[in-house]
Amino acid sequence: MNLPLDDASAKGTEAGIAANGVDATSEAHPEFSDPALYLNRELAQLEFNFRVMAQAEDASNPLLERLRFLCISCTNLDEFFEVRVAILKHQLAFGETYPRADALAINEVLAQIRSRAMALVERQYAFWNRTLLPELEREGIRFLFRKSWTAKQRNWLHGYFRQEVLPVLSPLGLDPAHPFPRILNKSLTLAVVLSGKDAFGREGHMALLRAPRSLPRIIRLPGQVSDSTIDFVFLSDLLHEFMDELFPGMQVKGSYQFRVTRNSELFVEEDEVNDLALAVRDELRGRGYAKAVRLEVGANCPRAITRLLEQNFELGDTDVYLCDGPVNVNRSVAIYDQIDRPDLKYPQFVQRVSRSHVEGESLFAAIRKQDILLHHPFESFSTVSELVRQASIDPDVLAIKQTLYRAGNDSVLVDYLIDAARAGKDVTVVVELRARFDEEANLSLADRLQEAGVQVVYGVVGFKTHAKMLLIVRREHGELRRYVHLSTGNYHQITSRLYTDFGLMTADPEIGEDAHLLFMQLSGLGPVINLKQILHSPFTLHSQLMAKIEREAAFARAGKGGRIIAKINALNESSVISALYAASCAGVSIDLIVRGACSLRPGIPGVSENIRVRSIVGRFLEHSRVYWFNNDGNPETWCSSADWLYRNLLRRVETCFPIRDPKLASRVHEEALQNYLSDNTQAWHLQADGSYLRATPGAQAPHCAQLALLEKYGS
Repeated sequence: MNLPLDDASAKGTEAGIAANGVDATSEAHPEFSDPALYLNRELAQLEFNFRVMAQAEDASNPLLERLRFLCISCTNLDEFFEVRVAILKHQLAFGETYPRADALAINEVLAQIRSRAMALVERQYAFWNRTLLPELEREGIRFLFRKSWTAKQRNWLHGYFRQEVLPVLSPLGLDPAHPFPRILNKSLTLAVVLSGKDAFGREGHMALLRAPRSLPRIIRLPGQVSDSTIDFVFLSDLLHEFMDELFPGMQVKGSYQFRVTRNSELFVEEDEVNDLALAVRDELRGRGYAKAVRLEVGANCPRAITRLLEQNFELGDTDVYLCDGPVNVNRSVAIYDQIDRPDLKYPQFVQRVSRSHVEGESLFAAIRKQDILLHHPFESFSTVSELVRQASIDPDVLAIKQTLYRAGNDSVLVDYLIDAARAGKDVTVVVELRARFDEEANLSLADRLQEAGVQVVYGVVGFKTHAKMLLIVRREHGELRRYVHLSTGNYHQITSRLYTDFGLMTADPEIGEDAHLLFMQLSGLGPVINLKQILHSPFTLHSQLMAKIEREAAFARAGKGGRIIAKINALNESSVISALYAASCAGVSIDLIVRGACSLRPGIPGVSENIRVRSIVGRFLEHSRVYWFNNDGNPETWCSSADWLYRNLLRRVETCFPIRDPKLASRVHEEALQNYLSDNTQAWHLQADGSYLRATPGAQAPHCAQLALLEKYGS
């Protein structure tokens, strides 16, 4: 049986870990085994998109930012179906069962997903039609639909259609010689109903027209036909309006949009993998045509056509979602960069650059003096790029080792690594080929690095390398010194302006040695390693996290209090949740800042009344992971690449690193924890029933954590 790359060979890999003396299982406290204590992961993840949608509906946000939040909620829902729903359907079809703490049957989960997804889609289109379009029009920005075109606009659009669109269209009539074709994942397609005969005397019934991927989905009209407004037209409206030109001599009775979403999770038979890159390449070839999981159709589509589409995609009525507007409404985000209206966007901000970088000092000298902490996006990622640049040209640098999970196109970091290799330095890069939706980009990246002489490693089969590490080895005064950068986020220059993350630069000898051993483990076939400072999955992070939670509980039972604060993206690992429940029962005060899916139920009497869970959704995507333990007045502050998910703690290569400098640890606590616990404008409080209530300032002064950091770093 083929399994998803995240779950494949679970038994074999876990057995391998156990053989090396590491417990790879996660046992929950038996007193907290009641399934009613756990929220379903998929449903919790789906709820996050309602919080994103609330940002679109929030009139205090700039109008074009509200458009972006709508589109984010749409693309998030796409990915949810492509991955989470696809996996559930795969498991259901093949009779696979994986015990879950919530104990919900897959059928029940899918039924609840259907109900909530329908509610979200209805909310998205209600906002689009009733709020966004009218408010954009009041600002002189219009989406023009066919019935509203003036004669002048129609003439211009007709010319555009004939010159730019018609030459690349390839309609396909359906008949015995032309059966229903393969439809690419998420491609805009129109079902066309015809009558009459064509030039060969064939009766026309139905045809399909796929919108070419090479054409923009949104067309901006020139000023001379826009009547002093900024006007846009969806490509789909052009296709509808001028469809008859594709079928001369026949009558177009109607045309209807649809879009199919397919399983986008890569599958591989791990036991037969000899070349991971080749296996991933093979899987990518078929991804766009994998099994269908959702069908979106225009609300005006006749039932007969919807039924035909269902049959061809092997879907049922419960897989169909009606769209009261363009089925690809998320494409409207394209207008954001085309409109120069600062008043309708978030105020621009300038990222602060590290003082060491500004002063032109060697970053190696600066790091030797003291650790450097970077808080993105408030501080610039350019300091990280500059460190790699300096290493690439420094004659004393002997080696550079780096992990790349997502790097983005045209990454300057990659350019510097190539420069270093060409300069004769030993450069090793661990490229994770299975970074979801970046697989193809990472394959190209790996090829480019290898062509330049970089040693490329693909990590460990069965375990994604999600750790973010950079190690530089430099000769100084006849000895070798290691410089390390560890981060909670990717080495990606674009997302570093959009995501909140922490990065630590240090020359700490113990952390340097730990990083060296980790790279050796990734590139070689060595045994389990003992690290001095860094915790790492799948070996020590889970067990140490459990031990630290239990330590706080022991302090509480001894009357010394106990305190845990964690900021993570998601939480579903059942043994961690049960440990938190036990700590709560012991009297530990626990605050969890969980952006996305959280399976823990807070506020249950006798179980979790001492646990509070909040989610922050705002301008920036909350991405940093910080764990803080009071430790009887000797607090520990940790930053990590890992969320508290089963896959991150036990099925991936992750790092968790201590902030050892007391000043930096205090800064992390203040900026990432206390600041966010004080947020009363962008925070959502998780209730025991799984719902979220948005925080309000009430009698208190409004406090927005992200805005406070922008003001702090902008001053």
